[in-house]
Amino acid sequence: MRAISGLWRWRRNPLCRTTDLVEAWVALAALLLMLLSAPVTGLLVGGAAQRALQEAVREQHASRQPVTATVVRELDRTSLDIDPETGAAAGLRSRVLADWTAPDGTERRGVVMTALGDPRPGDRFRVWTDRQGRAAARPLDPAAATTHAVLAGFGAALVAAGGVETARRLIVWRMVRRRYARLDQAWNRVGPDWGRTGTGS
Repeated sequence: MRAISGLWRWRRNPLCRTTDLVEAWVALAALLLMLLSAPVTGLLVGGAAQRALQEAVREQHASRQPVTATVVRELDRTSLDIDPETGAAAGLRSRVLADWTAPDGTERRGVVMTALGDPRPGDRFRVWTDRQGRAAARPLDPAAATTHAVLAGFGAALVAAGGVETARRLIVWRMVRRRYARLDQAWNRVGPDWGRTGTGS
């Protein structure tokens, strides 16, 4: 981390310029901000994500329930089959026409995905349904929700630390440009006479 590299400028040195000392203070301030803001930001974002996701878990578990479905027949696989649980291509999952009984007791039939390797008519498997008995995606698992919240908090902490480091680099870049501008002005004042014999005598 380059924020720490500016700290060496506090050493006693007759060649140390004021801007070197300012850079060292900027580096220290950036380091302290990273150590404080990154964890706090991560905790706040992770906590908010955890509350929202656990609420979604509770709502999904309250509105969906598993029922036993029976395979009527296996359907042809297509390249466009999407697994409703993961949102990815179906892969090892099979697409079947199945019958199940809705929570209100009505009989339902529809196309669903199943993990059965070789589904045959009459095979039974579990399918999630909503309150109306329609096939629905599996509800989010509480442990998976917690993992998502932790990742969100970690990502927010990294973004906060990156923001502080970006601000530090921008400040130092502007200071260096200002330093070079002053050096150019000084060189323009003495440059034309530099190296000439008898200059300044």
